[in-house]
Amino acid sequence: MLSFHNLSIKHKLTWLGVLTSASALILACAAFVAYDVKNFYDDMVRSAATQAKIIGYNSAATILFIDPRSASETLAALSTEPDIIAAGIYTRDGKLFASYAATRSSSTAATSLPKALTLRADGHRFEKRYLELWQQIIFERKVIGTVVIQTSLDAMRVRLLQYIAIALLVLLISTLGSIAVSLWFQRRISRPILDLAATAKSVTDDKDFSVRARAESRDEIGQLVETFNEMLARIQEQNQELQQSRDELEQRVIERTAQLENANKELESFSYSVSHDLRAPLRSIDGFSQAILEDYSDKLDAEGQADLRRVRAATQRMGQLIDDMLDLSRVTRAKITREQIDLSALMRALGAELQKVEPERKIDFTVAPGLTADGDPRLLRIALENLLRNAWKFTGKHPTAKIEFGITQNNGNSAYFVRDDGAGFDMAYANKLFGAFQRLHAMTEFNGTGVGLATVQRIISRHGGRVWAEGEVEKGAIFYFTL
Repeated sequence: MLSFHNLSIKHKLTWLGVLTSASALILACAAFVAYDVKNFYDDMVRSAATQAKIIGYNSAATILFIDPRSASETLAALSTEPDIIAAGIYTRDGKLFASYAATRSSSTAATSLPKALTLRADGHRFEKRYLELWQQIIFERKVIGTVVIQTSLDAMRVRLLQYIAIALLVLLISTLGSIAVSLWFQRRISRPILDLAATAKSVTDDKDFSVRARAESRDEIGQLVETFNEMLARIQEQNQELQQSRDELEQRVIERTAQLENANKELESFSYSVSHDLRAPLRSIDGFSQAILEDYSDKLDAEGQADLRRVRAATQRMGQLIDDMLDLSRVTRAKITREQIDLSALMRALGAELQKVEPERKIDFTVAPGLTADGDPRLLRIALENLLRNAWKFTGKHPTAKIEFGITQNNGNSAYFVRDDGAGFDMAYANKLFGAFQRLHAMTEFNGTGVGLATVQRIISRHGGRVWAEGEVEKGAIFYFTL
């Protein structure tokens, strides 16, 4: 069964009208019945009190002369009152002097009137089936007895049942009337709301913002419909603007893609030119410089030989810069192919290669076991090799060094790290670490072109991660990265 909360607004309006009118009618009937019952009870008490006064006045002499027969005749006059079921006259000492019982309820009276009565002040009480009233008989300002009258409540019960029957009949008629009125009103109130709901559902299902709800009045519901239509019009207008912007954006993307493709082609051409056209002159300069040193060393003094060696070193450095620039370009443009990589095994292999190149180095190289990642094997190898070479290089001036590769937690995410106890760096210049051709140490201290960490940053960025570093001068550095 549906709860009131889930009923349609049409049924809610119907129930609202019925319950409102029924509640008002029930309250009115209850108030009327309660008022009438109270008045009826008050009338019963007043009538019984009047009868008691008359009997007390007429029976005073019979009590004084001890004439129960005359007292019974006085009580017999109550037979004209159909609601009185019993009555009795008691002497001053509380003994029953005379009694009366209606013929139709003699058994009830026989069990109702007490045989003895304690002297008490005037009063009354309502029992389950009757009203009992007692009143003192006074003669010459002295209490000589008491009159007790019992009045049946059957008339009140009949009257109450009649009221209930009438109230139920009125309630039924009023309910039918209120249903009819509610149906008439709900058609005029709920229909616009139902039309509005149907329009909203149609807009939601079909995504058609051109439909409009129909306003049938100028009340609050009509204002709601007009506001809804204005909202649809605004959404339709915004959708048109959005579609226009989307079309323009797609055109811009096409144009920018074409420009990017042209730029990539130009970059490839430039890379080829750098690789081919610049390398040849550099090789020639380096080759001829070496030939002069070998063939004419006896004709050159020490200063001339030193100058030629500087020329060779500069050409070799220029060649290295060209190689690093080309590597950085290839890393930026390379397509990423992801797969599961054993980073621990890869770092151990890279460390072994570096140890073969410099077997004399005493390095405590630690790799945490079981470290894996999802990424491009070739690019991640380049990134890890650059980080490891960086640590290897900046621990070169220490007789013994310690390098560690592991994993830690950073803001709830896993971060890999390469830690060393080498030269370190000043954190004030940390923002320059990952810039191309940026160096924090002079060439005379540590060789290099300043491209390695820039390459690492681009590889990690292409994997959706980030790289950062912490360090302290002569206390080492830690490079973190996420994937």
